[in-house]
Amino acid sequence: MDIGSTISGILASPFICLGWIIVGAIAGGLARQLVGEKDRPFINDLILGLIGAVVGGFILNLLGIGRPDGGITAVIINLVVATIGAVILIAIGRMLTRRP
Repeated sequence: MDIGSTISGILASPFICLGWIIVGAIAGGLARQLVGEKDRPFINDLILGLIGAVVGGFILNLLGIGRPDGGITAVIINLVVATIGAVILIAIGRMLTRRP
């Protein structure tokens, strides 16, 4: 798989990027609400959700669990995966910043 062609394919379809932004923002906001974090700016939730999607996808890949190819089912599953990944990131952040 050529990473250059993958990136150019993604950037060629702006609706996919817009979908990632929407799912990332919702997932970041949901994760903050689930763990009881204080409200942060929109961009923080967006970044948290996007990185959470990568973490969640990596974990699913390690477990050998596949995701559907498209449709509303894929959007919902991606939202759940991104939220779980974001919750994991918040938990790791809390562990690293806690003082003895």
